[in-house]
Amino acid sequence: MQLNGQHFSQETITAIQSTVDAEPEISRRALSRRVCGWLDWRSPNGKLNEAGCRKALLTLHRRGLVHLPEATIPSGLQRLRRSEIAEPPELPDVSGSLEDIGTVSIEPVGDRRSRTAKTWKSMMEHYHYLSSGPLCGGQIRYAVRSSEYGWLGGAAFSGAVWATAARDQHIGWSEAARRANLPLVVNNSRLLILPTVRVANLASYILSRCLKRLADDWLTYYGYTPVLAETFVDPSRFRGTCYRAANWHHVGRTRARRNAFANGKVPDGPKDIYLRPIHRQWKARLCREPSVPLCSTPRPESPSDWAEEEFGTVQFYDQRLTKRLTDLARDFFAQPGSLIPEACDGSKAKIKAAYRFFDNSAVTMDTLLRPHVESTIERIKRHQVVLAAQDTTTLNYSPHAPADAGPINNSKDRARGLLMHDTMAFTTEGTPLGLLDVQCWARDPKIKRKKDQRNDLPIEQKESVKWLNSFRAVGEAQPLCPHTMLVSVGDREADLYELFHDACDDPDSPELLVRAERTRKRKTEQQHLWQKMAAEPAAGKKQVHISSKGGQPARNATLQVHFSQVRMIAPQGSALPDVTVWAVYAHEIDYPAEVKKPIDWMLLTTVPTDSFEAACERMDWYSQRWGIEVYHRTLKSGCRIQDRRLDNTDGRKACLAVDMVVAWRVYRLTKAGRETPHFSCEEFLKQEEWQALAAWHTGSAPPENPPDIQQASRWIGKLGGWIGRKGDGEPGTTCMWRGLIKLAWLAEGTKLAGGTNPIRAGPL
Repeated sequence: MQLNGQHFSQETITAIQSTVDAEPEISRRALSRRVCGWLDWRSPNGKLNEAGCRKALLTLHRRGLVHLPEATIPSGLQRLRRSEIAEPPELPDVSGSLEDIGTVSIEPVGDRRSRTAKTWKSMMEHYHYLSSGPLCGGQIRYAVRSSEYGWLGGAAFSGAVWATAARDQHIGWSEAARRANLPLVVNNSRLLILPTVRVANLASYILSRCLKRLADDWLTYYGYTPVLAETFVDPSRFRGTCYRAANWHHVGRTRARRNAFANGKVPDGPKDIYLRPIHRQWKARLCREPSVPLCSTPRPESPSDWAEEEFGTVQFYDQRLTKRLTDLARDFFAQPGSLIPEACDGSKAKIKAAYRFFDNSAVTMDTLLRPHVESTIERIKRHQVVLAAQDTTTLNYSPHAPADAGPINNSKDRARGLLMHDTMAFTTEGTPLGLLDVQCWARDPKIKRKKDQRNDLPIEQKESVKWLNSFRAVGEAQPLCPHTMLVSVGDREADLYELFHDACDDPDSPELLVRAERTRKRKTEQQHLWQKMAAEPAAGKKQVHISSKGGQPARNATLQVHFSQVRMIAPQGSALPDVTVWAVYAHEIDYPAEVKKPIDWMLLTTVPTDSFEAACERMDWYSQRWGIEVYHRTLKSGCRIQDRRLDNTDGRKACLAVDMVVAWRVYRLTKAGRETPHFSCEEFLKQEEWQALAAWHTGSAPPENPPDIQQASRWIGKLGGWIGRKGDGEPGTTCMWRGLIKLAWLAEGTKLAGGTNPIRAGPL
């Protein structure tokens, strides 16, 4: 549970309650200090964050998760009655200009027991319409004194308002940035000129003087420097002239609250909002996204199903959005390929909520996929070797393309849509573990003939940088899986020298396995790569089965395998050093005459390959790259992502993120039936689903125990058209997603029938 930016686990909550039970006389203040010590929860100045902790404890108390001792307020902090407040200083009768009142000093108010503090409080209580407080958060108060006339007034700066639409829109920060950087905004919560002081420009002068010293004073008190000041002016009382004169900017109004606040205070209408930068780079610092390392957010302790497991750590800061996300994920998986209105069962409320969800600015592709990536990393940790296959695919939205879509093919085609480059983690047997990185973008239609400039542009300005970005994303996951060797796998398009340099430059980076592109003309010492490897002695022969493709029948091919360590020369004009890698060359021999394109693979890898068995293993690893092609087909044909109709690209990307996790789960279900056939199907199917499925295929009452995953996947495959003949093998992803759609209606019909057995239309 996240409270005030701090995670409270169930263990911590239990320890808090145990402490209260064991020490019933402990004060909330002492308890907060102890909890801060447990969590090492500190403010920017290094001190224990007692105020934030007390607020979090109060939230836990109100939710009934802990029972705190009765609150007691020390006598020194108790608010004085108005009759107990000292009389204000004698009002000076002052009029004229600033030059007439002598030297004006701005004095910070220190200890509450000091004479200045008492005078400041007295002035505010008697002459300010909001009285002296209480002020929220960190606070600094200033008293204003004239060398000629004495006290003139006072000011105060305190913590910023949590959220207000006009201010937040003007700043332009995200929800995460607002929560992380809000302390950098301070609120001018009090400004007072005594009623008998009539000096032109005095108020704006005081504001300017306060802001000049505020940053240093705040740094001294709290250990960090604010960058922006805000204030709220009641338009029914004031026109805000002094703020405008002091270069404060009016950015809008607050929304008037209709009902009373929790403390019973009745709101008194909207306020004008004024902002004043304190630092030149205020916007950049406020909009800076917090750096949250992967897997730093605690995972759900007991997720109820797969949707909570994959999306439970999503950083929405609003549980309603999280619930909507998990509901949509369940609906999309129950009916993969169905459009949003179909997946929402035609419910107007659910359809409207779904479109609003994807139109929400807080709902982005990166935000939705991050918890799934963290779940993928948890699955990766269970394996010794994991292959991270990366590839690019196009998403054609031409029939109903949004305005910000870009070209995806050549100028003659005129197709419009998005490009997507994703990285999927696979076991060495081909089981998909989940996504590690997704890059999705639209090309700029104004940029023409960029291909002609490819030799003059740095790789950071080319689309080819997608391969480096993906490799670096895998590199972020590698330290989190210290006992797993991650291998980034790419096809011939990934044959980039910069990629090999990144892989060889850092000994802690993931390994690399790429199929070389002959046209790159890679050089090794004094020879081209292909010439050198062809001259190497053959290490052995390997038999592989080649499926039918392009009119060529299926066949068993014989490959002659060569391997060697090679030193690749950097391309001409490159400032990068040479790199040393291993090469595996496999070419087909004794192939039939009708074979037009015999197999000719040149694999380059950073994984040591010093034996024929190791070379064959690298070939097997590369062959698993085909899994990402199957995944893309599942995503496009099964989930029909190209048929999604949303008004803008950001909404489509958000919807695409949910579909990508659903497509991975469909693919994983297909593989699970083959590789873990005796596991229970409850990991993928709800009880009502496997019961309806079993009853449909057996024609009898559903069993008490769930079937294994292999049996369930075969039944689902039959619903999707899989015949199950002797030579058919296990059902594939196409039959699986078709069957899942029918299963959803089958389970719903069984539920509406009161749990009775569904009527079979005939043998399948």
